[in-house]
Amino acid sequence: MKEWVSVLRAADAAARWHVHQRRKGVAEEPYINHLLEVASLVTEAAGGTDPNLVIAALLHDAIEDQQVPREIIVREFGKHVADIVMEVTDDKKLPKEERKRKQIEPAPKKSRDAKLVKLADKTSNLRTIASSPAADWSVKRRLEYVGWAKDVVAGLRGTSPWLEQHSSSMKLRHGQSNRSIRLWQPSKPA
Repeated sequence: MKEWVSVLRAADAAARWHVHQRRKGVAEEPYINHLLEVASLVTEAAGGTDPNLVIAALLHDAIEDQQVPREIIVREFGKHVADIVMEVTDDKKLPKEERKRKQIEPAPKKSRDAKLVKLADKTSNLRTIASSPAADWSVKRRLEYVGWAKDVVAGLRGTSPWLEQHSSSMKLRHGQSNRSIRLWQPSKPA
């Protein structure tokens, strides 16, 4: 019971830390929607058995996007949670292309928990690109993101068949007059 209270504390912290952040898509959803979706996907993929994993999913962008010090996460939610968050955090000081490469190359070596969070994060991002892409993202840019995300996901294989299936279940349709990205909504795990 106490662990699930910590999950709610993490959701509250995430909402406060990301209060002014919006998704890039045309809908400009509050960023907490993304964090809750990632946490929900991780919860389902892990069978609802690991509150610390759910907390890490809620906080996965806290350091990267809001510069929340790792020490605060350790103090409030424990070292294990902070370690997972650090493992999925990009170094924003690096050029974009290098950050993208650093998501692909070390992916197979990540811990199982970090792989689950990363898979859920990519799934959420792909859903957003399909349903509410950024206004300034051309079809070409969206397709490039999908291709890159598939490369990241390939390195995370063997973690959660259910989540892997949903992160890679995008359908790309290329017609002469219509190029779109479509993702299927996942069903509940068996």
